Amino acid sequence: MSFTIVEQAPARLNRSELAVPGSNPKLFKKAAESAADVVFLDLEDAVAPDDKEQARKNIIKALNEIDWGNKTMSVRINGLDTHYMYRDVIDIIEQGGERLDLFMIPKAGTAADIYAIDMLVTQAEEAVGRKKRIGFEMIIETALGMANVDEIAKASPRNESLHFGVADYAASMGMQVTGIGGEQDSYYALEIGEPGSERAIHYNDPWHWPIVRMVAACRQHGLLPVDGPYGDFSDPDGFRAQALRARTLGCVGKWAIHPNQVALANEVYTPSDEIIARANRILEAMAEADRQGQGAVTLDGKLIDLASIRQAQVIVKQAELIASAG
Repeated sequence: MSFTIVEQAPARLNRSELAVPGSNPKLFKKAAESAADVVFLDLEDAVAPDDKEQARKNIIKALNEIDWGNKTMSVRINGLDTHYMYRDVIDIIEQGGERLDLFMIPKAGTAADIYAIDMLVTQAEEAVGRKKRIGFEMIIETALGMANVDEIAKASPRNESLHFGVADYAASMGMQVTGIGGEQDSYYALEIGEPGSERAIHYNDPWHWPIVRMVAACRQHGLLPVDGPYGDFSDPDGFRAQALRARTLGCVGKWAIHPNQVALANEVYTPSDEIIARANRILEAMAEADRQGQGAVTLDGKLIDLASIRQAQVIVKQAELIASAG
C-alpha cells in the first residue's frame, strides 16, 4: 500500500437516493416513509423558475416539521450560474434547523465552484451557530466536471460523495443518445463475420468510462461514488441492469427518481446473506493464517490473500451499516 493515507468521508448508507421536487410538498411525507437511505429535496432541475422561491419555503418547512427518521437529508441547490443559489444556502441554513445533512451541488465544474459554496456555507453556519456541519455531494454531469473530477473531489473537507449525472453529461459531451441512462440502440458492435451476413449485435455501455473515472476519483479521495438517474421508471429490468453494472464498477448506490426504484436500488446494493457469510469466512480464514504466519491460504479451493481481506472488509462494513440503519 502507498504511504499516502486516504482519509475517508463519514460512513453513510447510500444504497438508494430518492429525488423529490421541492415544488411538490405532497410527496414529502411519502418520501419520509419510504425505504430510501437518502432523500434529496430538489430546488434545481425539477423546479420551474417561477416556483423556486416557494419550493425553498416548502423545503424549509419540511426540514423543520416532518419526521424524517434516520434518513440522510440532502437539498439540491441551484447552480452557481443562477441568482437562486446563494439564497438557497442562506435561507436553508438560517431557517431550516439542524436536520439537514448535505447540500447537493449540481454541475460541479471546477474546484473553485466547491470552494465558493464552502465559503458561503461556512459563514452562514458560523453566523447561526450551527452545531452539525453540512457535507457536500457533487454531481459530475458536464465535460468540464469530468475533466476536473480529481480537483473537485479534494476541493473541500465537506465533500462526501460524487454522483454521475448521466443526462446533462450526455448533453455536455454532444452525445446523440435517447433516454436517461441505460443502453443506447446505436451503441453496439457486430460479431465478426462476412460482410452482408447476419451477425449478432452486442450492445455496449456508453457510461462505463465516466463511471469508472468518477469512482477512481472517489476512491482516491475517500468519497462515496453514487450512480445517478435511470429515466424509465416503468422498466425495472433496465434499472436493475444499470445498477448492477455500476455496482460492479464500484458504486455504492443509485438514485431513485420514482418511489418504485427505491426497493430495486436497495436490493442491488445490499449484499446477500451468502456473500456476507463468505466474506466473514474469508476474514476468519485469513486471521487463522496470520496466527500461523502464512500470507495466503485456500478456501473452498480458491486462493485468498491480503487483497481478499480488503474485498471482504468492504462487504462486511456495508452489511454493518445496513444493520445499524435497520
